[in-house]
Amino acid sequence: MSSTAVRRTALAASAAALALLATACGGSSDDDAKAGDDKPGAGQSASTGESGRSAPAGKALTAAELEKVALAQADVKDGEVTTEIPAEDDVAKDQISTSDEACAPLVHAQGAVAQGEPAADVKRSWTGQTEAPSESKGPDGQDMTTLDVNQVMLNVASYEDGGAEQALKTLNAAAEKCAGGFDATVGGDRMRVAEVTESAAPQGGDEGFAATVGVATGQDANGLMKLVVIRKGATVASFGVVNLSSVMTGEDFDVPSDVIDAQVAKLG
Repeated sequence: MSSTAVRRTALAASAAALALLATACGGSSDDDAKAGDDKPGAGQSASTGESGRSAPAGKALTAAELEKVALAQADVKDGEVTTEIPAEDDVAKDQISTSDEACAPLVHAQGAVAQGEPAADVKRSWTGQTEAPSESKGPDGQDMTTLDVNQVMLNVASYEDGGAEQALKTLNAAAEKCAGGFDATVGGDRMRVAEVTESAAPQGGDEGFAATVGVATGQDANGLMKLVVIRKGATVASFGVVNLSSVMTGEDFDVPSDVIDAQVAKLG
């Protein structure tokens, strides 16, 4: 896939991912994006309650309170946390449309857009990369390294009147109804979601949701993106994860669980 195609696909997934791909690939774009995961998975929710029912939500946090519990640089050992998303990389809800409105929550989660109508919400992004020896050699036979780049778009939102529980219900319904795919437009860029695949829900909160989203790229394999959403009380943390290599190759990748764990721990 050309760097042009990679960049446009990532933009359709989230504007911040576009910036990441543009920097890493140095190109323009054309189509593609995807998410996937076996650990946190598509459309399933989990409860930590003994009865199997989700714990009730508590008090909604204010924007100032959310700023205190949202991910900060000091909370992670690796990578870079951005606490103020640049305007050109920030996706607004009115910039997202889908061929079936029931599927929109999946795109919202990927683009760090809060579900429903939160009392308050804040956004963060995290970018991390690792280097490993490559199996291939350079043009002059020199050793090469493979660069693995991950981007996480994070939204932390607080809700009143059962809105947090409703956010998880909406995501579960979207994953079930939209498993066969749908069309989406983000900021004027179009993408075709080919499939939404279920996987095990994450632990650590009162409820969890996860999904693997495969985006048509015109290649043999769909591009991959992953969604992880966790509710603790009246607060919902959603993570949209993109891996640069996976967007291009369709190969599976691991969600940076340390980043998710760090955020969930701050929610109490």
